[in-house]
Amino acid sequence: MRKLQDMTMTEGRSIDGRRARGDASRRHVLDAAADLASLEGLDGLSIGRLASAASVSKSGIATLFGSKEQLQLATIVAATERFTATVIEPARVQPRGIRRLTALLDSVVAYSQDRVFPGGCFFSASAADFHAKAGPVRDALADQLESWLGYLAASAGFAVKQGELPGLDDPEQLAFELQGTFEWMNLMAVIRESDVHYARARRAYRDRLVSLGGDPAIAELVLTPGAALRG
Repeated sequence: MRKLQDMTMTEGRSIDGRRARGDASRRHVLDAAADLASLEGLDGLSIGRLASAASVSKSGIATLFGSKEQLQLATIVAATERFTATVIEPARVQPRGIRRLTALLDSVVAYSQDRVFPGGCFFSASAADFHAKAGPVRDALADQLESWLGYLAASAGFAVKQGELPGLDDPEQLAFELQGTFEWMNLMAVIRESDVHYARARRAYRDRLVSLGGDPAIAELVLTPGAALRG
């Protein structure tokens, strides 16, 4: 009986070990896929190209994902997790309202400037690839973009409820404007390889919050990278 128990425990550890290795391999491949897609486009992401970039066999990637579309969908999920970890989670140290909204704007500029994805914003690049191509991949990208826009709008809405943005009557419109500034900033900064566009975006964010009645001392924090996250 003891021998059988020992065998079962050994088999369990073996299975757990294989699962851990499989999870690590999957994370490695998806990290490489997200980086590659930000540079070369999600539509061009193929099992063969990724195998070369990640130094993994084609058969190994095919076993993990099965098809190009499943690989693309899994890459979107991985990219979302990286975006959440680098933009949204750090901002949550600030209380809901204008402080969190300002922290989100601070961190999203840094997200592009620090090249969390080497090609700039993964979602901007991928949306450009799929905006006119109906299907599950476009739907997944649209869902993530709308989720981010909704989070910005909700954060602005809390600021309104707390009397911190008295001039704002449409949080969704503000979120649309803020994201529009981000898209132009990210596009031009990547094309021109210049930081001037990041500074302009920070100024635009500051000025918009102040124009809506936001506390200038809080809005000013967005001008200095990291200040709104600490302040």
